[in-house]
Amino acid sequence: MSSGLLALLDDVSALVKASAASLDDVSTQVAKTSGKVSGILIDDAAVTPKYVIGLSPDREVFIIWSIAKKSLINKTFILSPAALFLGHFLPWSITPLLMLGGAYLCYEGFEKVHSLFSSKKHVIEDLEAEVDLVALEKKRIASAVRTDLILSAEIVAITYSNVLSESFVKQTSVMLGVGILLTLVVYGVVGLIVKADDIGLYFAKGNFHSLVQKSGALVVKMMPSFLNLLSYVGTLAMLLVGFGIIVHGIHPIAVIEESLSTMINEISALLSWFVISSINIVLGLFLGYLIDLLIKAFQLFRAKNAKKL
Repeated sequence: MSSGLLALLDDVSALVKASAASLDDVSTQVAKTSGKVSGILIDDAAVTPKYVIGLSPDREVFIIWSIAKKSLINKTFILSPAALFLGHFLPWSITPLLMLGGAYLCYEGFEKVHSLFSSKKHVIEDLEAEVDLVALEKKRIASAVRTDLILSAEIVAITYSNVLSESFVKQTSVMLGVGILLTLVVYGVVGLIVKADDIGLYFAKGNFHSLVQKSGALVVKMMPSFLNLLSYVGTLAMLLVGFGIIVHGIHPIAVIEESLSTMINEISALLSWFVISSINIVLGLFLGYLIDLLIKAFQLFRAKNAKKL
């Protein structure tokens, strides 16, 4: 009786140790993969705040929460299962799908750049804000979720590529862990960014040391310019990540880019990053322009056919 109980306890102890080791291994994989997608995280954090600029400060937290919630659902319930399914049954389809997403980011980036030089679009959006704030808010959230979906797909694809040789259970655990962790990190940072002016105002007007009050006042003063700058950075990030996805999907171009990067890297690593990033941004902008032309041509074609009918 006692020997049987001791044997059972030994089995339980071994199971607990194995489970702990497995959990530790999963957490290590999550940490490693999160580090590999840090560039996309920065892009995501830079892109998202621009969707909140110009809307009511009282709605900022709700908007960020709405985007974060949908981002988490996309990563955990749509993209991760899709990656596991496609990786098992249709592995060849992952790269083309990611490239389509990259093309969309280039188009979105071009639209943002184009809007900077189009006063008409600004007037239209201002009118929309005056007429229907709810509709504009929904439009911003939908646009942010679409962009986040592409960036999230890239994160999920990189995560999946790092656990290809692991068991299905471990693949699922790591992908879910990365999706939850990175969503919390990105949107936690975004939330702090968009509410920084309120935090600064609290310290500026509160009963604090004069240095703290001055720092708070400086934050309030600087945040509009910072958010504006971040909007530009987010647009450039769209183009950079979008065309970067396309480059990595076309092996000959990826080899050329890698060779150029290695050659310039001998002079300066910073110069190499700047040159390659600039090339990707410019080509991404051009690709976005071509996609915009195709969309307009298609819309014109449909309008002509509608008139004939």
